[in-house]
Amino acid sequence: MNKGLIVSCQALENEPLHSSFIMGRMAVAAEMGGAVGIRANGIEDILEIKKLVDLPIIGIIKKDYENMISYITPTEKELEALIATDIDVIALDATINADIELLKSLKIKYPNQKFMADISTVDEGIRAEELGFDFIGTTLVGYTEHSKGLNNFDVLKELIAKCKKPVIAEGNFDTPEKSRSAMEMGSYAVVVGGAITRPQLIAKKFSDEINKANF
Repeated sequence: MNKGLIVSCQALENEPLHSSFIMGRMAVAAEMGGAVGIRANGIEDILEIKKLVDLPIIGIIKKDYENMISYITPTEKELEALIATDIDVIALDATINADIELLKSLKIKYPNQKFMADISTVDEGIRAEELGFDFIGTTLVGYTEHSKGLNNFDVLKELIAKCKKPVIAEGNFDTPEKSRSAMEMGSYAVVVGGAITRPQLIAKKFSDEINKANF
């Protein structure tokens, strides 16, 4: 995977753009805009995107299980489904909420597969590197209970300093300026999602600001 922008092309079932066809076209637009990779959720979306763009794909499956906090590729079932697509990189929750036995087994069972660790703290990122992950991503900083209040740039900076594996900035790097800053700090790549591919969120930013005006 080249250094640069990775665009997360995702739309959940309750979102207006939920459609493999639409996510495929989103990926084409991202490629046209200079993206070096795509992050995608779900087998249908991944297969559609693979047909349309010649970019590396980071694949995940978001799945909620009862009595389980982890939801990003949380079990062996999702892992095997992703591997069957011949995906370039598989991302999964590598926080303290994840199944540690699953994390330990990844490189033993699938030595040729590339894995990205979605973490929320520096300690989790260091642990992920020790477990053999190929990429460390700040995806869940601020989204886990134990990481609320942490600054994503602070976590990113410390991980870059302490990890030998490539560190990917993800999670609220939602402006071109923030993304550039992350790269200048030494991030291998920056994943941007909602700021590019969720028009309802983009529209809301505009409407919220406009509604502050006295008109």
